[in-house]
Order: sequence, then structure tokens, then C-alpha cells
Amino acid sequence: MFWNEKIETLSRQDLEELQLKKLQSIVKKAFNKIPYYNKKYSEIGVYPEDIETLKDIEKLPFITKDDLRESYPFGLFAVDMKEIKELHSSSGTTGKPVVSGYTEKDLDTWAETIARGLTMMGIGENDILQNTHGYGMFTGGFGVHYGSHKVGAAIIPISTGQTRRQIEIMKDFGTTGLIFTPSYGIHLGEVAIEDGIDPKELGIKAIGFGAEMWTEEIRQKVEEIFDAKAYNIYGLTELMGPGVGVECEAQNGLHIPEDIYYPEIIDSNTGKVLGENTTGELVLTNLEREGMPIIRFRTKDLTKITYEKCSCGRTHGRISRITGRSDDMIKVKGVAIFPSQIEKALLKAGDVEPHYMIIVTRPGTLDEIEIKVEASQDIFFDGVKEMMSVQNKIGKYIENETGIRAKVTLVEPKSLPRFEGKAKRVIDKRNLH
Repeated sequence: MFWNEKIETLSRQDLEELQLKKLQSIVKKAFNKIPYYNKKYSEIGVYPEDIETLKDIEKLPFITKDDLRESYPFGLFAVDMKEIKELHSSSGTTGKPVVSGYTEKDLDTWAETIARGLTMMGIGENDILQNTHGYGMFTGGFGVHYGSHKVGAAIIPISTGQTRRQIEIMKDFGTTGLIFTPSYGIHLGEVAIEDGIDPKELGIKAIGFGAEMWTEEIRQKVEEIFDAKAYNIYGLTELMGPGVGVECEAQNGLHIPEDIYYPEIIDSNTGKVLGENTTGELVLTNLEREGMPIIRFRTKDLTKITYEKCSCGRTHGRISRITGRSDDMIKVKGVAIFPSQIEKALLKAGDVEPHYMIIVTRPGTLDEIEIKVEASQDIFFDGVKEMMSVQNKIGKYIENETGIRAKVTLVEPKSLPRFEGKAKRVIDKRNLH
């Protein structure tokens, strides 16, 4: 199923011609309307007329979250405030928040990207979509909301929380599509089972999830709980929100709507653009945005891209599942570790639930890492010997996966915190400042 078949199946040559035209236009607009870009480009002697090919984008400097924070709140807007119809922002946990402004046309573009994604997931006008993403300043809830309107699905804007009410509504309203973070989806399933409800019998046919790190094992668990396919959705406030990438039925990478976003993969250390199928940091450029054009934004997300035509017939590039972030990486004993590596090791080991916390401390001069993991109900009541055996097994898997030894502590089922938004997996107690 296609939402916009003509665009989604364009030949590479036609797509690149379209991208170049849009890139030239957006660079010109940013240069003429936004002092930040004018100054940055003029300082290095690059001007809109220097963009003659797509490769010429590499002449332009990157933009980072710090640049966006420095421009707080409206320094990167290219239009008058009266044209801005909606404002969103990030949480600002590491400084000033990043603000995102949308014109009427931007909101329609955003809805278009999600409409394509929902169609890939098989969601259309006959569906009822339950959206557990937040409806505050976070972009997650609204992007899905606008996209569902566009495809004609009925949306239940329940937002996060009220877990038992969520399950009741799924049953009573006949929900066919679910949107959640993977950790919250598993929590929903657990609560349903606790209350004697089999999630497999709720009639869910498709799940869209994202907004936090996860592994294929987590996807399998979600699919098993609900007996429905789970599709990865990727997005970020800085660019627009969710819809920057969505999986099709092949579940073999996330399609980027390349007529709307121009993707590059770079080496995080050198900034050099890498080729196809090489892992690096994703850099994105808005090709359509009126209110706030973002050009060459460093996402910090690690992935790779392929331009091979997908089995679904779409020709737009696909990025692989985000395997980590160059900034949510923790360094322990000099080794770079991503929570997703720990998760992978835990799920391989079995006998545990996919709920865990990574606690990093430095009691003396050396780092110590402890992984608290919820034991499965069976193991927890099996006695000390079995518990020790499982802990040792998990420790070995973690060492194989990361190269470091970690202390593994099995804790009681359901004793670790649950998160309705992004799961907070790492507690770093070291004083690293």
C-alpha cells in the first residue's frame, strides 16, 4: 500500500533532481531570511549559488543542538511570528530547550510524512489508532495525530499513562493500531495479562513504536505479546518530529521521505561523508520546511543507509535501526558502551524480563558498572543457586557483547521503575565534571 505512490517510487535520478532543486531553494531562503545562516555561511565564504550539485551540500557547515539552543527561542525562524501556527520544544534537560516552529504548510508536510508511514504499516480509513505518545510540548503525539487525520483513521488521543484505562479503551473502542514506546508497550501487555486479559485477543493489527533505544529481541517480544507486527518510527523535534523514517511491511530499514529530508551519514570524528552501507552519524536537512529550515543537522544517532530499491517497491533510502547515539554512549573503564548492547546480552540470556537499569559508579579511581535486571517470576522463586547461575550467565553475555565485566544483580519482578515516555536506563553516579 502506498500513500503517495508517484513520489515514493520515483527513480533515483528523478528523486535527486527534485532534491537538488529543493536544496538550492532552502539554502537561498535560509541565507536571505535567517541572520544565523547568513553569518555562518559568509564567514566561510559559501553562498547559495555555490550549491550546483547535491554533493555541494558538503561545503555547508553542520548545525548542532548547541546552535539551536543559542538561537533560543525563535532565532532560526524564517517567517514572521504571525505565520507560525504551532510551537513545540524538547525537554531541555541538558540546557535550554530546542524550539520548533511550524507554519500551516509545515504541519501539512509533517502530516504527509506520517501518512506515508501509517500506510506502510497498513493503517487507513477503516482503522482506530490509539496514540499513547505525549500530547504536550513533545512532538510525538501530534505528529501521529495529524498523520492519522490525513489517512482518515479515527484517532484516540489518550496520551501517556492511565495504563488500565488504556487497556479498557482498547477493548471497548475496538482499537486496531497502537502507538507506544517499546518499554511502555511491554508494560501495557504485562498489566493486561495481570488483569486476566490476553493482549493477543484485543484485535491489534499494527503497532508503531520508537522514541527510545530497543533491540530486535524487544521487537519480537512486543509482537509476541500483541500478535501484531511492530514498525519502527523515527523522528526528532529539531527536524519536525516523528515521520523522518518509518518501516514498511518488509521491516528491513526505515524509509526516509527523501523529497522532504535529505540524509547523509558522516564519520562523527572527522565530519567526512561516508558511503552507502557504512555505519556513522546521521545528518539531516529539511528540504521543505518554511518556518524553520534546518540544514545539515547532526543528529548524534548512529545508523547506516542503503539506496537499494526495497521489496515493497519504494525507492527512497532506508536507514537501519538506530544502534546507539554518539552522545548516549557511556564510557566505562575506557570502553564505549551503549544500553542497547546490554539489552541484547540480557535478552540472549533469557530467564529475565526486559526491564533493567545500568548503574555506573566510581567509588575510588576505577569505574564500576552494575546491571540490575528483573528476574522472571519462575527464576525468582527458584532459590539462590539458580539465581547465581543466571547472574553468572548474564555476566558472561554482557562481557562478550561489551568487552567488560559487570556486576549483575537480579531483582524482584516488577521492582524496577516503568516509564511511560522514554525509558531512562542509565544512572551515572560518577562525578565526571
